[in-house]
Amino acid sequence: MSARTPAPHTMDRKVDALVCHQHSPYAAVLRRGGAGAGRGGGRAPEEELVHRMAACPAGPDRQALREAAITAYLPVARRIARRYGSPDRSREDLDQVACLGLVKAVDRFDPGLGHAFLSYAVPTIDGELKRFLRDFTWQVHVPRRLQDKHRRVRLAQEELNRAGRSDGGTVRDIQRLTGIAEEDVRADRARNPLSVDEQRGTGKGFTLAETVGGDDPRLELVTDLVALRSLVAELPARERAIVKLYFVNSLTQRQVADIVGLSQMHVSGLLDRSRAFLRRGLLGS
Repeated sequence: MSARTPAPHTMDRKVDALVCHQHSPYAAVLRRGGAGAGRGGGRAPEEELVHRMAACPAGPDRQALREAAITAYLPVARRIARRYGSPDRSREDLDQVACLGLVKAVDRFDPGLGHAFLSYAVPTIDGELKRFLRDFTWQVHVPRRLQDKHRRVRLAQEELNRAGRSDGGTVRDIQRLTGIAEEDVRADRARNPLSVDEQRGTGKGFTLAETVGGDDPRLELVTDLVALRSLVAELPARERAIVKLYFVNSLTQRQVADIVGLSQMHVSGLLDRSRAFLRRGLLGS
């Protein structure tokens, strides 16, 4: 079943103009340099644009550098959007979300931290896409009021995370923040099942998968044991006693013979006869 998305939306015209600008005075830098080294210590021309923009004071020059940097990295943003294999009708939405993430990355990048721009931009763009897919795509048609509740729950969880609640808070915490009924909060959280690799426990010392039980092979014997109990009850008292001493108490035939006052050969014959009776009963033959 294909994911449903909201009606196609367009970004603010100002943002569209930024990401589509082709006539910046710095566009020539991109055409001339390609993927080669720029002037900033071996940096590529695209990387150099971001660094020069960050060092440039506010004004027309900074704006021109900003537009050129965004244009230069547009192919990167679109390649990241393609990773999600979305149907054609929502690909335009994903491209626009990726471009918005790129704009945020260019504006927020701090060269002083010593990291390459792409090491910051790729997670930023990817995060924007994941938030969009989480909040706006659904496997089935969901009424808008439920989608609105879902977004409010997610915002509350993010607020609780920022407050130090790594688990996103309890159902009651979210209910207090959003005013949404607890049963609706539980239903929303059920939309995103826990990962079996999630760390659990006070000290986060084990995963959820480690708490899930495995198959118990002895369960397959339950039916046979129930049927066997009723068959054993049909044996004569002496045979029942011999079967119990031999199979349950794990005595030897000699020890069983001494207890019941019979010869070992006689006990062996009674055991064979009892086994044959029980086998026929279990196999239905």
